Amino acid sequence: MNSIPISRDIVLEPADNDRIKNLCGEFDEHLRQIERRLDVEIASRGNRFRVTGQPEAADTGKEVIESLFELAKTELLDPERVHIHLQESMMNQGRVAVAPDPENPDSVGVQIKTRRKLIRPRGENQALYLKSIHEHDLAFGIGPAGTGKTYLAVAAAVEAMDQEQVRRIVLVRPAVEAGERLGFLPGDMSQKVDPYLRPMYDALYDMVGAETVTRLIERNVIEVAPLAFMRGRSLNESFVILDEAQNTSVEQMKMFLTRIGFGSRAVVTGDVTQIDLPAGKQSGLSHATGVLKDVAGVAFTFFQPRDVVRHALVQRIVEAYEASNEQV
Repeated sequence: MNSIPISRDIVLEPADNDRIKNLCGEFDEHLRQIERRLDVEIASRGNRFRVTGQPEAADTGKEVIESLFELAKTELLDPERVHIHLQESMMNQGRVAVAPDPENPDSVGVQIKTRRKLIRPRGENQALYLKSIHEHDLAFGIGPAGTGKTYLAVAAAVEAMDQEQVRRIVLVRPAVEAGERLGFLPGDMSQKVDPYLRPMYDALYDMVGAETVTRLIERNVIEVAPLAFMRGRSLNESFVILDEAQNTSVEQMKMFLTRIGFGSRAVVTGDVTQIDLPAGKQSGLSHATGVLKDVAGVAFTFFQPRDVVRHALVQRIVEAYEASNEQV
């Protein structure tokens, strides 16, 4: 049963017209975005705003506007930034994460600094995931698409390499779509596997730059490898990422995990709702979740649909499929 709608009044100081325009967006598109997402109504006049809706939604809308106004002092806001900020507020159950204060180290929390950008976790689960990666030799990130599993794993790998904690980064992914039979594809091994590793490449380009990534691959500092070619190897002083691990068999997962050598760390990511293995074949990721749950040095982070930080539609799609599966 819905409560009686309430209104929350806001006065933004200082009354800086440029900053308020940045907050509201062109033709108030940012305000309309907040209204749609929170199911509230926002009225504004100058630096005065009124948010009307259900009590929790109105309170959240007030906090979002105030924190976005703070961001508008230093950032040019766009619909994507507003979406991410709204997503953070909903992940934190109404507690909006205002921009960290650089003068107060405790306000920053877990973050990663790469050559080209500073990466902060968005929401509690992403923060726990990064903390697990930093504190464990083997970390699993399991959940739907768009929750930042792969991106944050690559960021942690780049950080470890920059700080000389490891000597190389190894990117691994099962090529299930090609049945692990890559010989018919043109090019060398790297080119054959490239299409399957594109999400990790995109993250590397974003953090390090395309030219640097190409140079590091040529020097074998960054290595790409199909999972089927990992058998018999021992990876020392490496940061190894196994992406799309839901498409490994039980045998492949065991083989991969036993490749971890001295001074190495590994992150395994996957979504157990998107398994492309043949019918009746158990996913190595699902199996490992049960087998390794109590093993020291291994950490699991389970992401939920509410953790999706892509377009708002992606979250609604994930939730719709999840609801559909529950009804089957």
